[in-house]
Amino acid sequence: MNIPLNQSSGLLPPETPAEADDLSEFQFYLVRKNMADNTIRVYLYAIRQFFCLFSVLSPSNLQLYKLYLLEHYRAQTVNLRIRAVNCYLEFKEISGCRLPMVKSQQKNYLERIISKADYEYLKACLIRDGNLLYYFAVRYMAATGVRVSELVQIETGDICRGYKDLFSKGNKSRRIYIPSCLCRDTLRWINRECRPEGPVFLNRYGRPLSPSGIRRQLKNFACRYGMDPEVVYPHSFRHRFAKSFIEHGGDLPFLSDLLGHESIETTRIYLRRSSSEQARLVNEIVDW
Repeated sequence: MNIPLNQSSGLLPPETPAEADDLSEFQFYLVRKNMADNTIRVYLYAIRQFFCLFSVLSPSNLQLYKLYLLEHYRAQTVNLRIRAVNCYLEFKEISGCRLPMVKSQQKNYLERIISKADYEYLKACLIRDGNLLYYFAVRYMAATGVRVSELVQIETGDICRGYKDLFSKGNKSRRIYIPSCLCRDTLRWINRECRPEGPVFLNRYGRPLSPSGIRRQLKNFACRYGMDPEVVYPHSFRHRFAKSFIEHGGDLPFLSDLLGHESIETTRIYLRRSSSEQARLVNEIVDW
């Protein structure tokens, strides 16, 4: 099945005035449901994509859209687009057409998580090269478990308090704690730079770093220092925090709260070993 998208340079074509009004109302509906900004963007894109492929919302076209997604995307993306479509059907008050999610086999190991040794090596390289900005960015993600979008929100006042309260969709809040040794080191750094207040992680123009900029720079560091770029990305350090927390006897429900997971089942993945750890363990045990 090869349905061409009516796209130019990878962009969806503009909507008609009627379609734009409909999407605007759908966006307002999503806002009222307290969905995160990024989720809203993804949902709107999915609906635009559907109507680029099909002019009529019908059960058969919904099934064809699902087939199209299965042929072009991974299961995680497919399910995200399906959730968007089902939410749109709910918005339009159309019943009996919901698309079932696709099942993906859950792996029994962790993937793409930076090792403790590589984490320490990266920090050492950044210190050696005098790049304290990214030394602390990496350290904060691995020592607090913050998402990269949350990292750029940290301010000097949070360092002084030793914690930051974050708010997510549905006005849910969680508190991340900053270890006292990290607070001391950070305050020494920002005091030397004469920054008594405001965001901690600033670019050379004095503006907060962007999540996309951090991702891009981490890939550059991976190439520069001979590291696997597949494990040098922001969420990998969040994984590192969770894995180290568990390995040091941390409480799973508390870790779930720190990470902001809605279900403790999501956090249970950190009880598993990485694929490289599993391979090493088998090689140590099996000698027959």
